[in-house]
Amino acid sequence: MTQPAPPQQPADGNPFAQQPAPVPQAPVPPAAPAQGNVALGVVAGVVVALITAGIYGYILKATEREIGYAAIGVGLAIGFVAGKVGGANPVLPIVSAALSLAAVCLGQLFGVALIMDAGEDSVTLTTVLTEYSDLVVTIWKESFDAMSFLFLAIGAFAAFSGAKKAVA
Repeated sequence: MTQPAPPQQPADGNPFAQQPAPVPQAPVPPAAPAQGNVALGVVAGVVVALITAGIYGYILKATEREIGYAAIGVGLAIGFVAGKVGGANPVLPIVSAALSLAAVCLGQLFGVALIMDAGEDSVTLTTVLTEYSDLVVTIWKESFDAMSFLFLAIGAFAAFSGAKKAVA
């Protein structure tokens, strides 16, 4: 019978030696936060502003009154998209608030034009927006009150906050 081979001795001759400790690796630094493209964020904000202005106008036509939640939604959508696409640039919340003001105003004007279009069958929306635009603006100015101003302010605040929160 053959004897089993004895276990191999460590190279330094100490049979009770422990395995060498692994060489510590330098910790991997966290990835740098993505620096967004500010111009692309502004363009995305403008696109969302135009879309939400149209939606806001249709909501005004359907309800024939201003709704504060719609202005908040317009502001949040603009701010969120601009912040996500544009990154953490401090200019984007301000631009988002200005775009929200413009979008809510355009939405109100568009809502007035849609209501005028619904009144007569012979007049199309294109005609109302091109030939009767001065009348649309006059009606909008006459109906502009403290609540309209409040909705503008709420939308702008929501856009500013949305752009700040989008990058957080």
